[in-house]
Amino acid sequence: MIQRIQTIWLLLAVACTLASLKFSFYSGSTEKGFEELNTASGFLLLLLTVATALTAAIIVFLFKKRKLQMQLSWLGIVLQSSVIGLLISKTNDFTQGNFSLTSLFAFVVPVFFLLAWIGIRKDEKLVKSMDRLR
Repeated sequence: MIQRIQTIWLLLAVACTLASLKFSFYSGSTEKGFEELNTASGFLLLLLTVATALTAAIIVFLFKKRKLQMQLSWLGIVLQSSVIGLLISKTNDFTQGNFSLTSLFAFVVPVFFLLAWIGIRKDEKLVKSMDRLR
């Protein structure tokens, strides 16, 4: 399980997703004063972020079901893309501010899912080629 490169990519996706719960995505001033926006700022954002982290963690343990892993990887990309979309739309609530350096956590998660998908696809091709040899 840990020998496969996609496990590393998925664990990095989990780590970055959970880190985005704590660290800010955007900070600035609103009508209420200075605020920081992170993925724990709203219920829907929190729900989608936890779902993304759980999806990545579940994919790691489904190592015998590669087709399901590939489908769940695409689901993870869609979930994280919706999180990013919601975060960017919430930046309109700020009158002035800027993106934090830790906002990169949110943007690298879909890349990690894509890299994991590529690794899973390579494994699937390898298994199919070995079946042909038998």
